[in-house]
Amino acid sequence: MEKREWDELVERLIREGILRSPSVIRAMRVVSRDAFLPEHMRSYAAVDSPLPIGWGQTISAPHD
Repeated sequence: MEKREWDELVERLIREGILRSPSVIRAMRVVSRDAFLPEHMRSYAAVDSPLPIGWGQTISAPHD
């Protein structure tokens, strides 16, 4: 995933009123979701849906 993709997702979530807390916005700008994904899923980090992380578990969608 390119940083630009993550930045665009964060900006869209702000425009849509999903992200409102300054501290959450700051955190999402600093740490993208790919840091929490298995290597083979990192290119999907900016997709706004839950993603599998293994062991039958998922990471939540960014809008949650």
